[in-house]
This record gives sequence, C-alpha cells and structure tokens, in this order.
Amino acid sequence: MSIDTERFRIALLEERERVEKAIANLREEHPGSLDEEVDELAYTGDDHPADTATATLGREIDYTLGGNASEVLSQINAALRRIEEGTYGICASCGREIAPERLEAYPWASLCIDCKRAAERR
Repeated sequence: MSIDTERFRIALLEERERVEKAIANLREEHPGSLDEEVDELAYTGDDHPADTATATLGREIDYTLGGNASEVLSQINAALRRIEEGTYGICASCGREIAPERLEAYPWASLCIDCKRAAERR
C-alpha cells in the first residue's frame, strides 16, 4: 500500500489546529475553578441550588469535552510522529497495514479495524 503521507500530514495539522482552538475556547469560556463560580453565585445572592447544579453540570460537560479533545490532540501528535518515523498506516498491534478507509475516517488511527475491535471488547 502506498499512503500519501503528505496529504494525511496536512489533514492532521489542520485537525490539530481545530482541536487546539476548541480547547482554548473551553478554557476562555470557563476560567477559574468550579468553586470560584459557585462562590460568585453565593456572593451575588443567586445561590439557588438549581443555579449551583447548572454551573456544576456545565463545568462537568466542559471537563469531559476538554478531556476528549486532549486525548484526540495526543493521538494526532502521535500520528504526526509516526509519519516522521515512517510507520504511519501500520497497525501498532499486529503490524499489518491499516485500511485506507479507516485512515480517511480517523487519520490518527494507530490500530487496524480488527485490532481496534479486539481492544474495545477487552
């Protein structure tokens, strides 16, 4: 299989930029800690339990999104390293080639579909 690594490198760099912007946006929207946000609600006299619950839920959703985005960012960076090392498109588990369709869908994929399914079953 001949993979156009330059095309995937460009796609990965674009996706990395998009993910980094999303992470920065999450941080801008909610600077400080949840405790500070709850304290601010209490200070303004709007410390209704529903307001606190809404703030907590919103922050938890942001933490989850941020965590997921950070994981994707890590996988993108690893894929870029594999391109540099010449191992891009090779399954990290079994050593077989990763199907081009899988790389099109998930350019940061490090496992072929069979190994990914096996890992998810564990």
